[in-house]
Amino acid sequence: MKQNLSDKKALLIEELHREGIHDENILKVLLDIPREDFIPKALRSQAYKNAALPISSGQTISQPYIVAYMTQALEITKQHKILEVGTGSGYQAVVLAKLCRRLFTIERHLPLLNAAEKIFKKMGIFNITTLFGNGMKGWPEQAPFDRIMVTAATEEIPEKLLEQLKDGGIMVIPVGAQGETQHILRIRRQGNDYHKEILLPVKFVPLLSGIVHES
Repeated sequence: MKQNLSDKKALLIEELHREGIHDENILKVLLDIPREDFIPKALRSQAYKNAALPISSGQTISQPYIVAYMTQALEITKQHKILEVGTGSGYQAVVLAKLCRRLFTIERHLPLLNAAEKIFKKMGIFNITTLFGNGMKGWPEQAPFDRIMVTAATEEIPEKLLEQLKDGGIMVIPVGAQGETQHILRIRRQGNDYHKEILLPVKFVPLLSGIVHES
């Protein structure tokens, strides 16, 4: 099983490279991380399909290409302090944490956050700080952030997240209504100006306010 997953992982990394993921640091991180640990046991044989998969609380773990693409679009360095809105399974958080100085991640579903925290501890990753809360509000006590990644789609970009982006910083966020075409946007802050770049059509679960204590 393990060897089979290793072979599938190697093929996935080759596929991602062909599809335009050229950052060798990102490809190495994806090769190092066991994606099968972040999904339900019944789906582990599908861990290295280039596809989104269901997890608990009605959420999904994003397609590996989208994880890699959004990470590459953030232009991360080891000096960066990053905010992730939507911890989910924790997979994207680990990818980011291995590339940056510190990661702050917010999740509104407590069962998901608890499960992700256990994985972070098991993997020995200690530069992640978590918050159970409403991601639309960001994390003002820790702002500003060099980079912000939002892992759910919103019809309008939350003003509070824009305010928490450092001057010169980058936000990557899926924007668009459910049932309609959504796009990943890259937003660069220059003073009080925000320059938006449309990158890729996508389909994401919605970014919602409020918190959920149970699945």
